[in-house]
Amino acid sequence: MTSKLTTADPPPPGPDDHVRGEGTLVIAYGDYECPYCAQTDRLLTGLPVRHAFRHFPVVSKHPRARVLAHAAEAVALQGAYWDFHDALYADHGHLDDPHLWQRVRRLGLDLDRFEADRRSAAVAERVERDFRSGVRAGVVTTPTLFVAGSPHPGVPTPELLERLRASSS
Repeated sequence: MTSKLTTADPPPPGPDDHVRGEGTLVIAYGDYECPYCAQTDRLLTGLPVRHAFRHFPVVSKHPRARVLAHAAEAVALQGAYWDFHDALYADHGHLDDPHLWQRVRRLGLDLDRFEADRRSAAVAERVERDFRSGVRAGVVTTPTLFVAGSPHPGVPTPELLERLRASSS
């Protein structure tokens, strides 16, 4: 018996997705320990895109990726997701707990709540939901961007970046 394996489109952004910007929708699956994800995030900054970020922790290559995803979700519960997201990608050399605590304090957040939330079942399920949606969509590497339903694995090409720049014209 044979079966045809297919993938599903990533789900459209919902009310609890992390989305910023205006323009063409770009759904990015990434992990916070991935240097190529950080590079991709920098390339998307300033483009006329509606950037939706979803967690895809590749723990086989990035052992702290899931911990960092949980930390980002815990911060999101205190309303500072994008500031924390940007801080993680801006400083890949400081991703261990003391540096996470410093970021939380710098953002004026409740450190005890952060610690409790990042270890909660709800946060773990939120990260897992993103990961499962990526698997169903055929994501196998980070970063993977979806633009108009088409997957673009790896750092975006100059052609894709130009297409995104031109999409607002």
